[in-house]
Amino acid sequence: MRVIMFTREDDATAVVPAISFIDCQVECLKPIPASYAAVGGADVVMVDARSDLMRARALCQLLSGPMDCGPIILVLQDGGAAVVQPDWGAADFVMSQATPAELGARLRLVHVRAPESETIPEDRIEAGDLVIDTTAYTARIRGTLLDLTYKEFELLKALALNQGRVLTRQALLDEVWGEDYIGGSRTVDVHVRRLRAKLGTEYDHLIGTVRNVGYRLDISEQQ
Repeated sequence: MRVIMFTREDDATAVVPAISFIDCQVECLKPIPASYAAVGGADVVMVDARSDLMRARALCQLLSGPMDCGPIILVLQDGGAAVVQPDWGAADFVMSQATPAELGARLRLVHVRAPESETIPEDRIEAGDLVIDTTAYTARIRGTLLDLTYKEFELLKALALNQGRVLTRQALLDEVWGEDYIGGSRTVDVHVRRLRAKLGTEYDHLIGTVRNVGYRLDISEQQ
């Protein structure tokens, strides 16, 4: 079993000591956008949520969208399980001090019940009348080319990849601007407003606002 763990630690045993007793291959990756493409080759993805639950939630929501990602297990400290909700997208959680037997059982169970992932073309994303070409960096509505900046394009792509799923402002900041971006979430609001303007009055409603949470692209709202 191949496991990818998103963590700031260099060694997985610093996150879950019991993992040293489990027969699996574990690769630690920094939780930054450049690392996310690696999840396609993992049987299980673990997210270190011990120190920052909100960033862990944002990462789970990104990875559990329509990406080629295995089931996600959150690693929590005592008390962390109380805030985890189904909309995070995690398949299970484990406490950092779990025994080897418990950790092994959770890994096996989520691996067994993981559904087959649909293959998604890497260079083309379709969401109703919206077609995004990630190779040419173009987006079209009913064949009409949208004049987007790079950040607007990346924001629209992130929403389209997760169509129907609410993405928090923090998740969008991490995905489009990077985890080290020091600006506030208002940056996302400004770019969403510009995107809606460029989509035009017929399609601006495709990017919905979920009050106090974030945004989603929903083709069911397409007229």
